[in-house]
Amino acid sequence: MGPKLGLIKIVAVVIVVSLVFSGSLVIIGPGQRGVVINFGAVSDQVWDEGLHFKIPIYQRVEKMDVRVQKEQTDAEAASKDLQDTRSTIAVNFNIIPDKAGWVFQHIGRGYNERVIDPVTQEVVKAVTARYTAVELITNREKIRAEIKETLKTRLLDYHIAVVDVSIVNFKFSAQFAQAIENKQTAEQMALKASRDLDRIKIEAQQKIAAAQAEAESLRLQRQNITADLVELRRIEAMQQAIQKWNGVLPQVTGGAMPFIDAKSYTGK
Repeated sequence: MGPKLGLIKIVAVVIVVSLVFSGSLVIIGPGQRGVVINFGAVSDQVWDEGLHFKIPIYQRVEKMDVRVQKEQTDAEAASKDLQDTRSTIAVNFNIIPDKAGWVFQHIGRGYNERVIDPVTQEVVKAVTARYTAVELITNREKIRAEIKETLKTRLLDYHIAVVDVSIVNFKFSAQFAQAIENKQTAEQMALKASRDLDRIKIEAQQKIAAAQAEAESLRLQRQNITADLVELRRIEAMQQAIQKWNGVLPQVTGGAMPFIDAKSYTGK
């Protein structure tokens, strides 16, 4: 019984040592930080990625994700001219790695709901109130940049770094949206009417120019017509008639013989 009892003791010691040793190993994965807690109190120690040893029973380690995360927040606000707006803001952020212990101690793991969402809503309301509804539409990139910079400053107090901000969705009330649509329709109709008026004016100017040219041509023709020109044209017409005559008098059954005035060909 003696040797068997000794073997059992050895195995028991090995098991205990193995359990203690394995419980002392902590692996901090990629994109994580280890917050060291000593007897329930958060210490200033923050472990980086890799393998670490902790004191059993005395220490435990909470792993915090410090990679870039995304949080989408719905925010309602009013513009400077009191138009209601509804927007969805996407915030890309990360916990500052060496401040993971502070975040765990003062905020915990629910920092999205406890900090990021309410701060984002507050910032969106403050920025939106400085612009009219039309300015919010035409200066969307400027609004986004202003929200981003303000969020950076506000969330830095909680040791959260803002990487980027996007306006995923941006809507006004149904009444204002309809008013914008009606305005765009009116502007398009006004533009079409203006173009039609310009076309009509151009066509009228073209007709006036053509009529003026024709009148000028007739005026010049009237100036060039003289008594001599009329007589010359009459003689030319008579000559053409003689050239076409074959010398045969018309055959008539009755009536007088045609009389040709020879003087008319000479003008005497």
